[in-house]
Amino acid sequence: MTLNAIDLSLYLVLDPELCGGPDGMLRTAKLAAANGVTAVQLRAPQWKKRQWLATARELKVVLAPFGVPLIINDQVDVALAVNADGVHVGQDDLPVAETRRLIGPDRILGLSISDAAELAAVPEGVDYLGIGPVYPTGTKLDAGAATGVPLFAELVAATSLPVVAIGGINADSCAPLFAAGAKGIAVVSAICGQDDPAWATAGLRKKIRSVLPAQSC
Repeated sequence: MTLNAIDLSLYLVLDPELCGGPDGMLRTAKLAAANGVTAVQLRAPQWKKRQWLATARELKVVLAPFGVPLIINDQVDVALAVNADGVHVGQDDLPVAETRRLIGPDRILGLSISDAAELAAVPEGVDYLGIGPVYPTGTKLDAGAATGVPLFAELVAATSLPVVAIGGINADSCAPLFAAGAKGIAVVSAICGQDDPAWATAGLRKKIRSVLPAQSC
């Protein structure tokens, strides 16, 4: 799957605690995929490898009927083992060059950045950027200070790569990010842990369509 085949507009990052463990993550992913999520990332930094592998395999099965790509956070070996669609790495993870060498040219590779210095150092081989946190967030304990919309807009304007905004985003706060040039929003608590993930996803999808009426999504 190539980047051109992936719609980044509504990107779900699964959180095992908010979702209620692996079974909750699978349920959330299925409901979200059925109601408009366009990409799903598995992120579970506290897990052992076997749990990563088992859940990633099940997620592939759950997402396949909807054509929603699976991105694995950091764990390149898991991504290769389950034939995931891509990998997302942070500043302290395996370097981009090594990650790209391992996953090959055809899988998607995303990179997290939070400031201008990190943006200036983005190497070749990255397909999209995750920029944030834009707003304060409690779902990633090691997240840096929030950029705010003005700095986010400056960073987006300074790169030709597609950008996904992340950090504290919900249906009420996403419009300025698309106006700033984001190709998508990455959400965690806006779907994970909601009483009705299907309803929450549909609400986000409706908001995105109202902001980007010309986008096929």
